[in-house]
Amino acid sequence: MGYILVSEFVENNATLYGISTLINIASGAIFGFLPLCVAYSTVKRFGGRPIMGIVMGCIMLSGSLADAYAAAQGTVEVTVLHIFGLPVELVGFQGGIIVALLIGVVTAKLDVFFEKKVPEVVRLLVSPLLTTLVSSFLLFIIIGPVGRGLASGITAALVWMTQNLGALGYAVFSGVQQLIVITGLHHVFGAIESQLLVSTGRNFLNPLMSVAIIAQGGAVLGYLARNLKDARAKELCIPSFVSVLFGITEPALFGVNLRYRYPIIGGCLGGAVGGIVVYVTDLAALGFGTTVLPGIALADPAHNGYVNYIIAHVIALAAGFLFTLLLGAVFGRKEKKEEAAETEKRAESDVRSDGEFLEEKSAGETGTGEASCEELGAFAEGELVGIEKVSDPTFAQKVLGDGVAILPKENKIFSPVDAVVEMVADTKHAVTLRTGAGNGLLIHVGIDTVRLDGKYFDVHVREGQKLKKGDCIMDADFKAISKEGYDTAVCLIFAEPADGFRMEREPERTVKPGDKIGEIIR
Repeated sequence: MGYILVSEFVENNATLYGISTLINIASGAIFGFLPLCVAYSTVKRFGGRPIMGIVMGCIMLSGSLADAYAAAQGTVEVTVLHIFGLPVELVGFQGGIIVALLIGVVTAKLDVFFEKKVPEVVRLLVSPLLTTLVSSFLLFIIIGPVGRGLASGITAALVWMTQNLGALGYAVFSGVQQLIVITGLHHVFGAIESQLLVSTGRNFLNPLMSVAIIAQGGAVLGYLARNLKDARAKELCIPSFVSVLFGITEPALFGVNLRYRYPIIGGCLGGAVGGIVVYVTDLAALGFGTTVLPGIALADPAHNGYVNYIIAHVIALAAGFLFTLLLGAVFGRKEKKEEAAETEKRAESDVRSDGEFLEEKSAGETGTGEASCEELGAFAEGELVGIEKVSDPTFAQKVLGDGVAILPKENKIFSPVDAVVEMVADTKHAVTLRTGAGNGLLIHVGIDTVRLDGKYFDVHVREGQKLKKGDCIMDADFKAISKEGYDTAVCLIFAEPADGFRMEREPERTVKPGDKIGEIIR
């Protein structure tokens, strides 16, 4: 009754109704497109072209498909196709995070496969077409049903635990409920809550989800307490906590708790404690849809329900706060140890063999561009060729800058000049260097080898490390890379010239590491 009165009051006030509607749109918008974002990230992570992930995400959320939530409630007619004798329901994948993960992996693998097998003459048109068609068939015939089965199994298992394992089941549900929110599967609980109200007249899931939410708010406060002097922490935590009070956890989850890792654990533990209190007090709701502060209007008043609602939330909030403080102390010590070890490691790398420290910056490392010439040495053993002769059009057309390439005979890559390592690609196939005169160089090992995701590469340098000309940067198994179908040309690109500098190249020939291959001059 309380929920109905509150709802009618809000709906009858144009301003409150407008604010409520905008808040609901803002808080729930990302979940409408979450499968697309997950598919994009997954395809990118597994070596496919990210645009293919976007395409599959659009297919999953196509307006030509019945809305998944409406289909689950039986409020929309679902078209059924029959392909090879198998029934295929044309239902969208809203909230289908598991499906998005699975189809992302499959799409990435298919994209890599067709890019290798389709002839180059028609690759641009045929390869993405084949990837999209095959992935779409697999999505609707195999991956979609399997993913939905897994999602249903997870939610059914959680509900079964709450109904059959007593306090333990309640604790597990409220402990992991916010992790389910991250995946988008929590929307399924609405149908279960409706069924509970029809069958029993009471909804025990609502207070469980509510204490799980407020516990994440406690985790936000715990993180804030550990970082009171950090202005950025205040900017993140205070608005996030206010949103939690109204049942909106996305800012807290994605802005604070997941980002710093230990608060999400503390929040989950706090939620589990709150779940036990809900079980002990036999707390339930008479409706669904609102939680935390507004949710008190839904609480079943039987057995001091309103008082128990407040007690459960205060305990969950305090538990999330305390667990986060304790975990923060442990994680903080670990981070300090790692930071100290990294500092010591860097210091050791800057010490000469005779025990003397290198100077902070030598005359040629000022970065001011005072040097007028920097000699480039061969960065690998093999055939030196002009960059315009490599098979990648981006390099050959000098889109990134002038350069040279070496067709390698050995597996080692060396620094062509005294420099500092600016970036090491996560996929290990590329390194950028900054010379003493301020020139930026890119060493790119192989063509399209980003798709190998670090396989066959062994990098020996790190960002910020100083290199001398001839220092080994990495080992690359060129024989294995070639067997995978990739061009092994090692490119050196003069990507970011300092003011007034240009590259002059030596004639094409066979070179060994250290041989002069060119100069960077004013």
